[in-house]
Amino acid sequence: MYDQKHEEYAADFVAIAKRTLDESEYRLFKFHYLLGADWKLCCSRLKIDRGSFFHSVYRVQQKLGRAFRETEPYGIFPVYAYFEDQRREPEAPKAAKPAVGAKESDPRRTASPRLHPVKTEEPYPGERPPVHRRRIA
Repeated sequence: MYDQKHEEYAADFVAIAKRTLDESEYRLFKFHYLLGADWKLCCSRLKIDRGSFFHSVYRVQQKLGRAFRETEPYGIFPVYAYFEDQRREPEAPKAAKPAVGAKESDPRRTASPRLHPVKTEEPYPGERPPVHRRRIA
């Protein structure tokens, strides 16, 4: 079966933005993030000043970040979780092949096995991460 995960992700990304943002914020999102216009072009096109543009950008980032994370039943952030295939069983690691030039009878000379990515939990679930403070002299 052929999956179009990248296209589905882009469609979900835009659909969530349309649902979450109001009309003016969505216009800014479309020009700045989807079409790639810089702040000068966005300011002239949307007829807003520089300060209002950046305040709007931060507000859009905050709203969309929360929406992407809290989308039910599954959020589209973090991205690695979106692209995982829940239907497949993890494959068993294959036996290591002998290294180039090694005799097959020598057990010490094998190619290193490939490392599979490990699914990790959030570093401090339910807690704040430790803050490293510098001493000021």
